[in-house]
Amino acid sequence: MTKTILRALAGETLPTPPIWMMRQAGRYLPEYKATRAEAGDFLSLCYNPELATEVTLQPIRRYGFDAAILFADILLLPQALGADLWFVTGEGPRLSTIQSQADFDKLGKGEMIHDTLSPIYQTVANLRKSLPTETTLIGFAGAPWTVATYMIAGQGTKDQGPAHALKAENRPLFEAIIDRLTESTIDYLSEQVKAGAEVVKLFDSWAGSLKGEDFDRYCTEPARIITQELKSRFPGLPVIAFPRQGGDKYIGFHQATGADCVALDDSVTPEWAAEHVQPSGCVQGNLASRHMVTGGQDLIDETKRVVSALSNGPHIFNLGHGITPDADPENVQLMIDTVRGKI
Repeated sequence: MTKTILRALAGETLPTPPIWMMRQAGRYLPEYKATRAEAGDFLSLCYNPELATEVTLQPIRRYGFDAAILFADILLLPQALGADLWFVTGEGPRLSTIQSQADFDKLGKGEMIHDTLSPIYQTVANLRKSLPTETTLIGFAGAPWTVATYMIAGQGTKDQGPAHALKAENRPLFEAIIDRLTESTIDYLSEQVKAGAEVVKLFDSWAGSLKGEDFDRYCTEPARIITQELKSRFPGLPVIAFPRQGGDKYIGFHQATGADCVALDDSVTPEWAAEHVQPSGCVQGNLASRHMVTGGQDLIDETKRVVSALSNGPHIFNLGHGITPDADPENVQLMIDTVRGKI
């Protein structure tokens, strides 16, 4: 096994951590903006295998990251289940809502999702052929809770209030949504693996708004079911879990889910993570995204701090969340050079 990401995921402590970046193919790159304009709109870009392959490859060509992550969106799965999905310029995604049993009953299930998602699998296959031999290909999906928050509210919300309200008012319906998404996510990620993904990542971006037992039931348990079923279907498949803003719930998440790596946001320090999370397995993270905007000596110092703090165990260097559209591409190079010991 020579790919550094796979070595770290297998538990190896490497002298230089492998590196990739969440949302590394995106709006901070001029070449992405040009391809996006060619596609016409965001969803057309996601569903065009040639153009989606191109934007996935752009940061690999520019920076030589150790991994490429499929260019797609977590809301393609609910669209494949039958939800209406559209994007409002400057505001983000909008979905038809699920607020009643009748709404839920309109959703599909099982094999039907693959008709809609087949272009995504083609993108994965294209990437597997096109990537440099040393570059790991990561597939991904949104975790059930996070995807459910969008499906229930019809859009992103600051506090995920509509999903919490449905959970309180109609627990059977809420749990039916979580169960349907869990099953469909397994099928979706399975097809990505069949097409060539070497690692899969589960993004639970709103995990932090689940507290106590709710976190265990609706973040940890779906992640466990998805991870275990994928590993049953594909023995040896590495899984990265990202229960963002999990706080103390990061502790033990490896064991509770079977994930090979736990990705960390920047609300926890790397020193804390080294003590409490990394002893259980590989960790990923967790430089604050703002450094990609501000750059300078602070970027260098904080990058070195993360690398140093997590140097005694398996570590994949990444940001604590996705890179933002206002980031400076030069700062990304500065971060990479710092991680790789050139600065």
